[in-house]
Amino acid sequence: MNTLAIVVAATLLAWPIAAAAQERVQEKDKVQVKVLMSGGFSAAYEQLLPEFEWTSGIKVTTGSGASQGSGPQTIGAQLASGVAADVVILSREGLEELVAAKRIAAGTDVDLARVGLGVAVRAGTPKPDVGTVEAFKQVVLAARTVSAASTSGIWLAKDLFPRLGIADKVDLKITARGTGAAGMVADGAAAIAVLPISEILTARGVDYAGSLPQDIQFPQVFSAAIVAGAGEIDGAKRLIAFLASPRGAEAIKKSGMEPVASATR
Repeated sequence: MNTLAIVVAATLLAWPIAAAAQERVQEKDKVQVKVLMSGGFSAAYEQLLPEFEWTSGIKVTTGSGASQGSGPQTIGAQLASGVAADVVILSREGLEELVAAKRIAAGTDVDLARVGLGVAVRAGTPKPDVGTVEAFKQVVLAARTVSAASTSGIWLAKDLFPRLGIADKVDLKITARGTGAAGMVADGAAAIAVLPISEILTARGVDYAGSLPQDIQFPQVFSAAIVAGAGEIDGAKRLIAFLASPRGAEAIKKSGMEPVASATR
């Protein structure tokens, strides 16, 4: 083999290695935004994230946590323990707690989507009538064990079940995320789950039985905000703006939620 052939062969062999190395450098140099998110907005977020990363060149890493509650898995507890995040996406109730704790950069919160609560039953089982307040009450009483998650579970325990006079007649299991509450129904550990409709529609092993009646409905708003002391503020602003854009609204509708007119509070 002559010298020129050897050089060409060596160059061709080295090309994939060099290209891979260059790709790693480029990946490292990308703007990186860290997100902490509760489950309610995840269906729309998962649709939108690849497009955002592709069009913006920004890499996003996503962690999960509960909007409200106790324990180390809540978003508030994770931030308090030093978990790094630039953006949080969670229920408005949970976000207000973070604002009060001064963990949110002032003026950066944006409401993204609204969704009502519905009832989930184990897949393939009969769907009960939950169309009236009395019908829902009887379904809950017959279920005995009801699962829910985070903000909606807290509302059931502190507001709705006491209002219906059934707080002491129901074993309410509140999980950190909707997937856990739906999983309890799928596994037979709970007869029904009360969750944001968007979470029921994407959960495995359960069917959507219907929404809560309007008289006892609890529409949840999911919001995004920049964390106080965020390391990547510009990228965080761009991500939130994309989620609140008309393109974001399309994905929000497809996920079973209602887009909220984007307006910084």
